[in-house]
Amino acid sequence: MNLEAEYNNRARVPDHPAVMQMWRETAEAARVAHPPLEIAYGSGPRAVMDLFEAGPGAPVAVFLHGGYWQALDRSWFSGIAPALLAHGVSLAIPSYDLCPAVRLGTILGQVRAAVELIRGRNGARPVVFGHSAGGHMAACMLSEGRASAAVAISGVFDLRPLLETSLNEALNLDAHEAAALSPIFWPTPNGSTPGGTVLDCIVGGDESPEFIRQSGEMAERWSARGVETRCEILAGLNHFTVLNSLYKSDSGTTRRIAALSLRD
Repeated sequence: MNLEAEYNNRARVPDHPAVMQMWRETAEAARVAHPPLEIAYGSGPRAVMDLFEAGPGAPVAVFLHGGYWQALDRSWFSGIAPALLAHGVSLAIPSYDLCPAVRLGTILGQVRAAVELIRGRNGARPVVFGHSAGGHMAACMLSEGRASAAVAISGVFDLRPLLETSLNEALNLDAHEAAALSPIFWPTPNGSTPGGTVLDCIVGGDESPEFIRQSGEMAERWSARGVETRCEILAGLNHFTVLNSLYKSDSGTTRRIAALSLRD
């Protein structure tokens, strides 16, 4: 199997710059219409999150962006805020430091701090959802009892295949670290564990067979260990367009995240 072709999504989707330009344009418009509150959750210029508030007492969902832990920041994804605000759900989007300047484990520590800040501020564990690398980290937060539920979109739950790709040049993972940081092998939340026990794995039908396999296998393995999982394949969508539903208040993905956030 050509793992480089399976996991290098920018090479796999030649028109990804047009999709990313849409992300940028909708983000700028959303920030004008709904100026976010900037909150530092740690030290350093990237340890900052944007909080788009739906109103006093509103539940907060946390979105973790992708980029293989080595690209992008919170400013790219402000455009998903209006769809959740329409449901009365606030949205927090943290940036984090990037590889190779820091290790992936350090990034996970930053995400923990951001999620815990929202939990302390709101008095409840948030729903955590994310895309690609963010899907990986959303599952990690659920495993650790920090999230009330996790929605992982195009997540990478087993990092070992990345060892044989160019993506590992910045990550610099070895076999031991890749396995240790793969949430597919982490303890699963259960009824006796604080936090939530719901994991949604969503993936585009036009993504690589490896991404589809990863989501299906993650849902299957965690379901066998008592987690309420679902795996949804969105037909006709690739690794970039799979986020399209987050920009629509009436999409199934947005309604699902809102429902998980609003439940008692």
